[in-house]
Formats: sequence, structure tokens, C-alpha cells
Amino acid sequence: MILEKNDRKNLLAVNISLVANVVLAALKTAVGIVGHSSALLADGINSTSDVVYLVIVRIYMTLAGKPPDREHPFGHRQLESISAVVVGAFVVTTAVAIFWDAVNRVYNLTVGQAEFAGAHSATLWVALFTVVLKVVLAVFTTRLGRQTESIAVLALARDHRNDIFSITAATIGIFFGRAGYGWFDPAAAAVVALVILHTGVTILRESSADLMDILPGKAVIARIHRLIAAVSGVRQVEEIHVHRIGIYLLVDVTIGIDGNMSVAAGDEIASRVEQTLTENVEYLYRISVHYHPSKKHRVDAHND
Repeated sequence: MILEKNDRKNLLAVNISLVANVVLAALKTAVGIVGHSSALLADGINSTSDVVYLVIVRIYMTLAGKPPDREHPFGHRQLESISAVVVGAFVVTTAVAIFWDAVNRVYNLTVGQAEFAGAHSATLWVALFTVVLKVVLAVFTTRLGRQTESIAVLALARDHRNDIFSITAATIGIFFGRAGYGWFDPAAAAVVALVILHTGVTILRESSADLMDILPGKAVIARIHRLIAAVSGVRQVEEIHVHRIGIYLLVDVTIGIDGNMSVAAGDEIASRVEQTLTENVEYLYRISVHYHPSKKHRVDAHND
């Protein structure tokens, strides 16, 4: 039930972001072209790329909610990580294209090969509207992403936050461009591109680490060790293997118990270990507990 509720919240965040970016992409691109603002057009292209990858994220997140099957016994949760990689790839590609176009425009204005009298006043109002809307989206999506701990939604929240900086830079560029400093507008577009590039690289790094099954932090493993060791009947905590599936954890532990115990008694201890971890470790998806006579017991029996 909790997973289904979180999935609905995640899809809500994606759907709202998708609608908002469709509106912004159309508005900024059209006004940027008609109003002759490279900065606003760059941010419009950024929103257009947002629309493309949000559609992809929407598809992947729907698939991620599918139950486990024979080919995917642990479910489809890593599709969220794949969607985040797609997000990062689109963002990086967009950033490079915008940056080089902006640099060429700045160069042409500097050497006198082009002239720029300033963008239309409508571009400034659209930029200011975008700042306000992105602040609202950033707050909403960040709050929702922290509730559900979805890496895809948190990636969207980070993109919204960086959009605030990029559109602010665009707004400053439009303002000074209209004030007579023509190169400010395309220079702002270059700044927008660098902000977008930083966002894309960050998303790619984090989502790739998740797909490569990077182990959780040592603090998580140490906490699991302490919890297991405190369970009555556990003589040794011999092995702990923790794997990540999206934000969820798969825990495989091996414990040592008194070798004179019956199988039923050993199974009861294993059940207590499982219950303890379930109650105290967040986002625990599946636990496997293996038990056998502790190494200490085997050594004592051999000496006897």
C-alpha cells in the first residue's frame, strides 16, 4: 500500500511538471524567437528538452510500478534509475548545443559581424513569470520527492531548482540587453547552458552509481549489524550483503546460532532477525536470513 501511494505521488509530480513545462516550452520558445532574445530562447529549448524526458520518465515510472515476474523477481524498481539516466543524457546534450550557439552569438556581436538592439519587453515579463512558476514547482516537487524518496522525482526537483538559476540569468541578460548592452543576452544564454550542463552531469553521476549497484553507506551496514547482533539467540553475525534496487534495499545475512538447537528454534531466531530489520530499517524490500552453527560452536565441538 505504501509503495502504491508513493507511486501515485511520484506520478502526480511528474504530470504537473510535464504540463508546466509544455506551457513554458511553447511560451518561451515562441516569445524568445519573436522577441529576439537568445537567453529566453535557450531557456525555452531547455523546457522543450524537459518535456521530452518527462514523457520518458512518465513511461518508465509507470513500468517501475509493475509487480515482480519470472524475469524480474525483484520487481522493476531500477527502471526509475534508468529514467534518471535518460534525464541526464537529454540535459547534457541540450546544454552543449545551447552553449556553442551562445558563444557564436557573443563572438559575432563582439567583432561587429552582428547587431542587437535589445529584446522585446514581452520577453522580460515571460522570464519573470517563469521564475515565479519554477520556484513553486521546485518547492512542491522537492517536498514530494523527500516524502517518497524517489530518485526520479528528486532529479526533477533538482532540475526545477537549477531552472530557477538559469531563468534568473536569462532575465538579467534580457534586462541589460534592453539597456543597450547587446552581448549580455547571448552571454546569459551561455550561462544558462552551463547551469543545465551541471544539472545533467549530476543526475548522470548519481543514477549511474545506482545502476552499478553501489553499496549503501557503511553507516547503514553497521546499523544492520548492530540490530542483528542484539537479537536474542544470535551468537555471530557472519555475513551481511546489502544490494540496492532503486531506493530499496535487499538484505542477505548469515548468522551463527547454537548448534544444539533444533531447526524450528533456529527458524524462530531467523524470524526475529527478519522482524527486527523490517521494523527498524526504512525502505527494506526483501530479507533473506541464513543460519547454521556458529563458528565458535564448531571449533568447540571439534576440540571435544
